[in-house]
Amino acid sequence: MLTQSEILEMLRPVLENAGIVYQKKKNVLARPAQPGEVIQTLTGDGLETTNAAEEGDFIVQNQTAAGELYIVPAQKFTQRYTHFRSIDDHWNEYQPIGRIVAVELTPALLQQLNLPDEFIFIAPWNDPMTAKAGDFMGGPENLTEVYRLARKEFFETYAPAEPNH
Repeated sequence: MLTQSEILEMLRPVLENAGIVYQKKKNVLARPAQPGEVIQTLTGDGLETTNAAEEGDFIVQNQTAAGELYIVPAQKFTQRYTHFRSIDDHWNEYQPIGRIVAVELTPALLQQLNLPDEFIFIAPWNDPMTAKAGDFMGGPENLTEVYRLARKEFFETYAPAEPNH
């Protein structure tokens, strides 16, 4: 199992040289998390990861077929989303403002990195995460962390970013 720093070190040159900048094309739903609340992120191909919320975290739900839930720390949340409208007493809709850089895990890239078609690494939130051929790996533009983006949900959620003006 690769640590977060090992997978980031392996992918950094690839992301810097061949990565594409993407932005979310759909709003998300979000609500404040309860400290200790455990969220299992389920994508179209099953359990992606598990995470426990801390004080100030947000539970985010993507508007995909899977409707996957995940936890975002408060500081990252305010950097990546802006309030759009209230939904009910718990949920609000937010517009994404953050961007990521990502690369597809093609068979050629996996071979170049000497990784198998499916591998496990430690996600930024210290939980094992499985990535496989066809998925995307990415993170914020400053490459402080890297995580898996399941293929189906990636295409439902992201589009190439508009150039900065």
